[in-house]
Amino acid sequence: MVKPEPISSLSLIVPVYNEAERVPDLLEALSKVRWPAELTHVEFLLVDDGSTDGTSAILEAWCQQHTSFHWIRQETNRGKGAAIHRGLQIAVGDAVGIQDADMELLPSDWPAMLEALALPGMGMVNGSRYLPGLYRPLHSYRRYVANKIFSWLTSLLIDIRITDMACGHKLLRRDLILSLDLREERFGVESEILIKSARIRRNHIVEIPVHYFARHQGEGKKFRTLDGLGILWKIIRYSLAPLPPSALRYRNVSTLG
Repeated sequence: MVKPEPISSLSLIVPVYNEAERVPDLLEALSKVRWPAELTHVEFLLVDDGSTDGTSAILEAWCQQHTSFHWIRQETNRGKGAAIHRGLQIAVGDAVGIQDADMELLPSDWPAMLEALALPGMGMVNGSRYLPGLYRPLHSYRRYVANKIFSWLTSLLIDIRITDMACGHKLLRRDLILSLDLREERFGVESEILIKSARIRRNHIVEIPVHYFARHQGEGKKFRTLDGLGILWKIIRYSLAPLPPSALRYRNVSTLG
């Protein structure tokens, strides 16, 4: 197995939509992360997905004062997947991470994820809210069951054990995520990223535990029951559909194992 190049730069894509109450805490938390010494460049790509509640003004003001933060404004709400697409267009890091803006998942977990990605042969790190080892308050039983179903079906179809398919914390090598030719514009993007990556090569994905502090739909959670039904279909679709040519080329030339 060939040891991959060390990770020296990170692009963290943060899709944001109507998070005026929580985004100040998120920005502060991101600015205080203690990154590993070998990481020489970190950029935060704050993709504002058509916010209408004052989020845009907060992001713009913050980015004017912090040069590593970049505000990218989309005039209409197109969805989480579309925001990730937009971030990928300008990301320059060796690794690309995805951070939800609602503070359910903590920025302080990124150093551990980077450490896992730097292991020989790793192409993707998937955060898991269900692996043991970290304190997590109780959260919605309905969402817990739904994610267990998603993860079980994903594991069955791609023949790799996944405990948390829907976790928003995902970290990939940039050349890998670009090869996936992502198409989903909304919540189905998590399943698309994970399944396509696993189908390229199963043994280059690892899960690590992450902190999780759930909030309810009434507190601003935008995921709905109808979204869950759509994700079930997308899991099946991406498990069975042919991989894009770019993903096949990546599999043929990659040195990740």
